[in-house]
Parts: sequence; structure tokens; C-alpha cells
Amino acid sequence: MAKAIVKTQFTLPGQKGQYVGKVRDVYNINDEYLVMVVTDRISAFDVVLPKGIPYKGQVLNQIASKFLDATSDIVPNWKIASPDPMVTVGHKADPFKVEMVIRGYLTGHAWREYKAGKRTLCGVALPEGMRENEKFPKPIITPTTKADEGHDLDISREEIISTGLVSETDYTALENYTYALFERGSQMAADKGLILVDTKYEFGKKDGKIYLIDEIHTPDSSRYFYAAGYEDRLNKGEQQKQLSKEFVRQWLIENNFQGQEGQTVPEMTEDFVAQVSDRYIELFEHITGDKFIKDDAEDILKRIENNVVTFLKK
Repeated sequence: MAKAIVKTQFTLPGQKGQYVGKVRDVYNINDEYLVMVVTDRISAFDVVLPKGIPYKGQVLNQIASKFLDATSDIVPNWKIASPDPMVTVGHKADPFKVEMVIRGYLTGHAWREYKAGKRTLCGVALPEGMRENEKFPKPIITPTTKADEGHDLDISREEIISTGLVSETDYTALENYTYALFERGSQMAADKGLILVDTKYEFGKKDGKIYLIDEIHTPDSSRYFYAAGYEDRLNKGEQQKQLSKEFVRQWLIENNFQGQEGQTVPEMTEDFVAQVSDRYIELFEHITGDKFIKDDAEDILKRIENNVVTFLKK
């Protein structure tokens, strides 16, 4: 099996610091730019799982890169270049401390809350009588807090503004960008026979200007259904065929793990890891319409370092 990169420790020209997220290792270059290395780590229920997934980082970085380019007319984004299949270099912006989650369909976390009897999510009223995976009359925004560690928490528009997390002017702009990005992403998915079910966007500010930051429309931040057979499966009450990380969450739930205290992550066999890798590659090819080309995996860390250093020296 190909090697998975789960840790990086580079010393780059102009480096001022390194932030290690659940999946990304981010290097601060002179407080002006960020070098974001998308590793092969995988997280679920806010827990980083013990094994990496080969090619996952390349898949995520290249999907995000494609969608950042395809939406730059809607909102400025942080990307400057992608000097390596697993790396994006971009502007360093001050991130807003909320994630803009937008949902077109009642599934995942929203369905679990709905099934438990809740009819309001993040201050948004939900219609009665909906079925799992049913389309909302119109997409809803259900923001979460952006936790430095631990779980992100649901929060309402009113709470965000009243607590000063984001000003009303900025939050209104974030909402408008979120709806427009989701519409574009939905159109692009439909062209490939997919449904963009839900996703999240993160934004930051630099020199008074709002930027779209981080990843966009990847299987880590989004859920996709296959459009073919969607209505039939919905009417029969069957599970939708989907391309997202939800199958990893379901596998964990079936093995009694949801990130709660005292629970143990089930063993990730080589076969399971290979299946997850294949699913990520499948999504890449479906959502981009491009053939996935596995990049040289002989010495990935050396390749990344060489490509990034060459770019920064320019």
C-alpha cells in the first residue's frame, strides 16, 4: 500500500511558525502568506483517526484548488498557487471564528437532531413531516463555532452577532457569499450527476477585505449524493448512495465510536484504509470530471519540501 503522510516538520524560508490542525499543517511565512500542506490524516467526530489514508491529501488539495479557481468571481479567496499536489500557498487572513455550514437536504447531523424531535437548528425553523435526505424548500445556513480544539458547536445568527463574534455587516456578507458559493457548487455537481447536499465555508479578513479561506467542496467539508436514483431511494426510505466522509462516520458508529469519552477507535485494517482511499479517489474523479493521477509517492516529504522551497524562493 502507498505511504500516507500524517506529519510534516519543515523549516521553510521566512517561516515564523507552524499550526497543526486535524488534517492540515499550516506554515506562517513572514506573517504575510500561508503554506498549507494537506496531509493524509483523517478525522471524524473531531477526532484524528490513528491511520492516514494514502492520496487523501492530494485529493482534497486538488479538489479545493479547482473550486477556489472556479468561484473566484464570487468572492476573493486566499489561494495564490499550488506548487505541489498536496500544497496550497496563499494569503494569511484573520479567520472569522465561525464556520458557515449550509444544508440543502435534511441529513447527517441535521437529521439526527430532527429525529430526536428538534424543529429548530441554529435558530432556523425546520418544517414538520420531513423525511431523512429530503430536500429543504430552500438551503439553510446552520453555523458552528470554530473550536481551536474539541467539538465545534451549533450557534445561531443572532448569537454570533449579539456576542460580537462577527459584526452584523460582515455576517450578512458571509451569508450572501455562502448562498452564492453553494449555488455554484450545486450547479457544478449537477453537471457531473451529483447533488451537493451540504458543505461548510470558512472566511477570513485581510486589509479590511473578506476572503474565502481553507478548503471548499471537498469530501471532508461536503456531502454529495448521486443524482441518479435519488428520488426512488427517497420514496422507498432507502439510504442514499453518497460520496462523502459520512461512510467513515457510519463505520465508526457501527463500531461504537462517536468521539465520546471512554470510547476506543476501532481497528483500521489495511483493507479498510484502502477502501477509504479508493472512495476519495472516486469522489475526485466524479466531482472534477478529471482522471486522478497519483503523484510520485517515493519520497513525498522531500518532494513537497523541494516544490515549496523552489516556489517561495521565486
